[in-house]
Amino acid sequence: MCREARRNRRRAAALACLLAPAAVAAGPPPAEKDHWTFSVLFENDLFGNTDENYTNGAKLSWVSPDVTDYVQSGNLPGWLRPVTDHMPFVHEPGLRRTVGLALGQKIFTPRATEQSALIEDDRPYAGWLYLGTTLNNKNERRLDSMELQLGVIGPAALGEQAQNGVHRLRDIDEARGWDNQLHNELGVAFIYEHKDRFPLGRERGWGGDVITHYGGALGNVFTYANLGAEARWGWNPPTDFGTSLIRPGGEANAPVDSSDPRLGERPDFGVYGFGAVSGRWVLRDIFLDGNTFGHSHSVDKNPLVGDLILGIGLTWHRAKLTYAQVFRTEEFQDQPRNHNFGSLSVSWTY
Repeated sequence: MCREARRNRRRAAALACLLAPAAVAAGPPPAEKDHWTFSVLFENDLFGNTDENYTNGAKLSWVSPDVTDYVQSGNLPGWLRPVTDHMPFVHEPGLRRTVGLALGQKIFTPRATEQSALIEDDRPYAGWLYLGTTLNNKNERRLDSMELQLGVIGPAALGEQAQNGVHRLRDIDEARGWDNQLHNELGVAFIYEHKDRFPLGRERGWGGDVITHYGGALGNVFTYANLGAEARWGWNPPTDFGTSLIRPGGEANAPVDSSDPRLGERPDFGVYGFGAVSGRWVLRDIFLDGNTFGHSHSVDKNPLVGDLILGIGLTWHRAKLTYAQVFRTEEFQDQPRNHNFGSLSVSWTY
């Protein structure tokens, strides 16, 4: 009987040796197909019952699936290779890389929009129409975003047409002071932002996370350094990098891992609340400092500006909806009060 048991063990060992190479060759199950994320963002101070300062913003954005293989294999246009070869973090192992594209517009007005004359102690009328492209390097816990924005400030940004067109549709008095807006000027800004994500509780069920960020921007549109954090808690909060406002480096709706096979198994429903604080040390803001070249209306800006953000988010399958109320400190010296506005974001991963 002992000899028979030993023979059975030897047969089992031999069978395991034969099957092992096949198991190794099979490897892990293939990941699900990568996904794009499309987002629509709308912001307006109507949610704060005002029509002044930062009065309206709209943005369409797309975030690609992981493009790591294209970067590492050299399957990129020749003119783009020197750029990617010298970007930080691009060749660091273990990171996933996505590319973002955006089209956006922002509108700024003084408080007394019924006046047609120049209001010297209030901010200038201004519009900002831009295209943006972003390179994101990320894993489950960190995100590095490098963004280039190119656009135009002034009448060519169509701020007057956008604001007064909506006012006419809603039978609201038009803003009469757009003749005093900033002059046409090409705008450029390079933005870098780093985020760290610290999960709290479970990834499924009740849980949340804390997301910190820091970075800065350089250009004739704005130059600043920023720092902040966000906390989220609820039922099945999404595995992304937090609330997305219309701000440089703010796109965060794409999932942490767009090639993760668990993407198809994400919960059908989630609801969560969030709160965030963010501060900026501003060296230049063209919407307050006025045109870079030539004379234009301007005001004395406050170098330190802070935001308090409170909101709620919903997820349903691959859709995400968030609403946030943003409370912003005074941006210039004669501003009579804090400003607040609402931010609505809808995104779809497909």
